[in-house]
Amino acid sequence: MKKYIFTLALGLVALVASAQIKKPELMVIPSDVWCISNGFYTEIENMGMTVKVPNYKQALQESMELKLAIAKLNDLMAERQFPLQSLEQTIKNLEQRRMEDNLTLSKAGNELAESPLDEVARTAKCDIILELSWEMKDFGPKHSLSYILEGRDAYTGKAIGAASGTGAPSLTADVDVLLEEAIVANMDNFNNRLLDHFTEMQTIGREITLDVKVFANNAAGIDLETEYGDDELIDIINNWLQLNTVQGRFSMPYASENTANFTQVRIPVYDERGRAIDANGFAKQLSKMLKKEPYNIPSKVLVKGLGRAVIILGEK
Repeated sequence: MKKYIFTLALGLVALVASAQIKKPELMVIPSDVWCISNGFYTEIENMGMTVKVPNYKQALQESMELKLAIAKLNDLMAERQFPLQSLEQTIKNLEQRRMEDNLTLSKAGNELAESPLDEVARTAKCDIILELSWEMKDFGPKHSLSYILEGRDAYTGKAIGAASGTGAPSLTADVDVLLEEAIVANMDNFNNRLLDHFTEMQTIGREITLDVKVFANNAAGIDLETEYGDDELIDIINNWLQLNTVQGRFSMPYASENTANFTQVRIPVYDERGRAIDANGFAKQLSKMLKKEPYNIPSKVLVKGLGRAVIILGEK
């Protein structure tokens, strides 16, 4: 009896511990390939080249198949207790803010520069983006679905894991039914890769990129080689990063008197209130420190998505 009670107690402890494991927030989006193949894109000019950019709003408004596919994948992830963000609701929220952002310029006239995916990820503040592609194939009266599901870190865009496959031919032509039949066999391995990535991130920090630049001929009359006591400004920034990153993890592949590039910057996943920290919030902490005595350096923080921020020193 004592052995049975002890075993039961261990089981309850494991169950409680499992329930307390925080899972990453996910968002399902159609892949670039799916959007472009189905005509849901906008063409823009970039450095003399025409680039096709996915139009998520148009895709959601015009493709019932997409809405069914996203809804089914959301259901499958919700059954596994992953918190989810809605792409459609995020786009609606984004549109409410876009007018303000489009009017936000620096005094030098620099516009905010983000891709549609950067804008969506920053608005939702999810941890992992699930990019879904699929193609229907006909075999006489039967139909089959081939899919690719890729998990990407919403902050860096780096691949976390992928699953792909083709379902058995079926008489139904419903994309949600065929998707479930094709994908369910690979879900557990795929989900484990997502969880492993998020667990590791909570140990070694979330990865971002931080650029520090200096306004030319700025009113403050400073650059990154300006001395404060025995230290140059770049050394002060390095020391602050050493103290405020997780385990002091970051790299500085390039630095000059006017710019410094910090990569693989590992920041805490959550602040003391349990709120997710992004590159913008982290950069603002550095900006606030530099505004104080003895530096008194004004600066502007530009948003470049969840995982990248730019601080421009010398003026607001």
